[in-house]
Amino acid sequence: MASEQPSINIGDISGSNNAVAAGHNASAESHVHQGAGAQPDEETRQLLVAIRKLREDLALVNSTEQTVALGRALADTETEITRTGQAPPTRRQRLRELLTDSQALVTFLSSAGALAGLLGR
Repeated sequence: MASEQPSINIGDISGSNNAVAAGHNASAESHVHQGAGAQPDEETRQLLVAIRKLREDLALVNSTEQTVALGRALADTETEITRTGQAPPTRRQRLRELLTDSQALVTFLSSAGALAGLLGR
């Protein structure tokens, strides 16, 4: 005579970190899959490319208070775009202000000029 095993059905628990096990000698595994952030539109993709390029170029120049502030704002904006798929107007405005304050840098680095052009839209 076969013994009946309890039946357990688990629905979709994606986005959570749960593990369930039942029965004699049961084991459970937990797998968390992170999806990609929201996909940016073409203009925001171009902005993201320009932000990344300027961040690379900033690593090549001597650090000043202005370049450090600009680097932080660029990193924050890159994170925001990666996470949400967009850069809100307040972040864009902050970058514009920092680029204006760093006018010598904008003249020196073509990547800064390219980003400034994209932010002017």
